[in-house]
Order: sequence, then C-alpha cells, then structure tokens
Amino acid sequence: MDRSSEGQRRYQSWPDDLKREIVSATLEPGASVAAVARRYGVNANQVFSWRKRLLAAASEAAPPHRDEPAEPGLIPVVLTAEVPDASEPLDERIEIELGGGYRVRVGAGFHGPALRRVLDVLERR
Repeated sequence: MDRSSEGQRRYQSWPDDLKREIVSATLEPGASVAAVARRYGVNANQVFSWRKRLLAAASEAAPPHRDEPAEPGLIPVVLTAEVPDASEPLDERIEIELGGGYRVRVGAGFHGPALRRVLDVLERR
C-alpha cells in the first residue's frame, strides 16, 4: 500500500495477467502461498483472495467433463465386509478411484503430502 502526496492511503493495482501468474505459481506442487507472495511482494491474504476468485471463475467457465456431474456433490462409497483369512498376509493398501479412469493405490507407509499433490494434479485434469 502506498501513500499519496497528501498522506492518504493508495492501494496498488495489480494487472490481471500478473494476478494469474501469481495464483498459478501457488498451484505448483509443493508451493507455499506465503513464499510465493513474498517473492512477488504481495500480502499472502491478497493472494488467497485472488486465488479464490480466479479458481471460482475458472470452475464456472469450464464445461464439466462428460464423466463428471455438473454440480459438485457426494460420491458413492462402497464398503465391503471382507473378513481376511488369518493364513494370508494382511493387505493394508487403500485404493481410490477417481473420475477420468484414474485409480490410485497407496500402502500403509504412504506420505500424506505427496498423496495430496498427486490427487491435486489428477483433479485438475
């Protein structure tokens, strides 16, 4: 925020292209909004505001994929009551089926932040 010659506050105006560039940088895997904001000399709260507005506008403008519902909603979950055989080793994998034919399987020792990055990338496709 700058001050004019009369001492009044004057807010900086950011070009839309630069806002999109900054928001895009925050969407990179492993990116921190605070770090990106510091790099561009912008308040992190301002970046969050731009990000929310631009992502909402993008989701409204983008046509829904043919396999996805037009409106966000609940997705069905199927639970099976399989009793593992004591003679077989216990399978501690989780399988996640996503739209677009993607399937992600993770074992007991998965790294949560890495899985979140993978799911974020697949969600954007």
